[in-house]
Amino acid sequence: MQELLNYQPVLLQGAWLTVQVALLSLLLAITLGLLGALAKTSQSRILQIIATLYTTIIRGIPDLILMLLIFFGGQMLINSLSYSINESINEYFTSYDINHEWYSYLPDYIDISPYFAGIVTIGFIFGAYMAETFRGAILSVDKGQIEAATAYGMSRSKIFIRVTFPQMMRHALPGIGNNWLVLLKTTALVSIIGLQDMVKIAGDASGSTQQPFTFYLAVAFIFLFFTAISSALLKRLEAKYSIQAR
Repeated sequence: MQELLNYQPVLLQGAWLTVQVALLSLLLAITLGLLGALAKTSQSRILQIIATLYTTIIRGIPDLILMLLIFFGGQMLINSLSYSINESINEYFTSYDINHEWYSYLPDYIDISPYFAGIVTIGFIFGAYMAETFRGAILSVDKGQIEAATAYGMSRSKIFIRVTFPQMMRHALPGIGNNWLVLLKTTALVSIIGLQDMVKIAGDASGSTQQPFTFYLAVAFIFLFFTAISSALLKRLEAKYSIQAR
C-alpha cells in the first residue's frame, strides 16, 4: 500500500492524461461519425461507397492492430514522404544549378507524438462506430418533417441544424453513450505506443515494486470511477431529451 501512495501523484497525472485522450478522441469520433452518416444517407453513390468502406474496414480490424498500424505505419509513411520531397527538391535545384544552401529542408526524421497518434487513432476507430449510430438516428427522424421543412423553403443545412439534428440526437444518445464507455476503456491501448497514461505508469510501477496486482487494481478502480460518472451523466442527458420529446 505504501508503494501505491508513493506513486499516487504520478498515477493521477496519468489518469488526467487518459481523460484528455478520451475526450479529444470522442470529439474527433463524433465529427467523423457525423460526416460518415451524412455520406451514407446522401444521394451521392461515391460518398456512400467511401463511407461504407470506412466503416466496414475499421470495424473489421481489431483496435490493437489499427493502433500499431496507424502509429508505426503512419510514422514510416510521413518520413518516407519527407525523404522523397527533400530528394526531389535537391534534384530540382541541382539540375538547374541553383544555389540552395539557403533552403531549409524538411527534417530527415519526424517523430510522431504518441499523444497525438493515440487521439487520432482512437478517434478514427470510433468514428466508424459513431457513423453507424448517427446513420440509424437520422433514418429514425420522421421524413414528413423533413419534407415539410423543404416545402417551407429551408436549405439542406438549415434542415439538418433545426430539424434533423435535434431529433436524431434523442435516438443517437444511447449509442453515443455506449461508444463513449468503450472508447474510454480503449484508451488503455495508448500505453503500447509509449504514452505515459495511467496503464503505462501502472506497468512501470508494478515492474519496479513487483506488485502488479496492487497497481492494476488501482487503475481498474479509476476506470470504474470514470465509467460510473459517465453513466450518471448519460442518464441525465437521456432523461432530458426524453422530456423534450414528450
